[in-house]
Amino acid sequence: MKLKKHGSTEQLVAELAAPIADSLGLILWDVRFEKEGAAWYLRVFIDKEEGINIDDCEAMSRPLSDLLDEKDPISQSYYLEVGSAGLERDLVRESHFAASIGAEVRARLIRPDESGAKEYTGILTAFDKESVTLALSEEETVTLPLEGVARIKWVTEFDD
Repeated sequence: MKLKKHGSTEQLVAELAAPIADSLGLILWDVRFEKEGAAWYLRVFIDKEEGINIDDCEAMSRPLSDLLDEKDPISQSYYLEVGSAGLERDLVRESHFAASIGAEVRARLIRPDESGAKEYTGILTAFDKESVTLALSEEETVTLPLEGVARIKWVTEFDD
């Protein structure tokens, strides 16, 4: 796994969207400009401590859409989607890892490691551009090289 960086379009949109999110008390989690089939999608993911609802998405979408129309930073047509980063969001950017220190995450490996494990769940305690460290218990930690990780995401457990 390589840490993703914003492409130029994503970075420009993030710079436009961040002040809007801040003014609404929201966290701008990610911006992705992705092609699916013949269509392009500009996806803006937001968050806040108590969770996102449809009103938050609408409150972010309207002024962002207006600003994007005004600045016109994207030459081709696209669909704008504003939504929640999700309970079990993927960690793909350095900022995601920094914001997730202390959170429970699940790391799925590309192939089993020397112990035979293909997946680890634990508390994210450290990261750098090369590896992540998870506390599996009070006594046990594991440091995983990012090059061997397929995916890392938050874990959300629901009580029965």
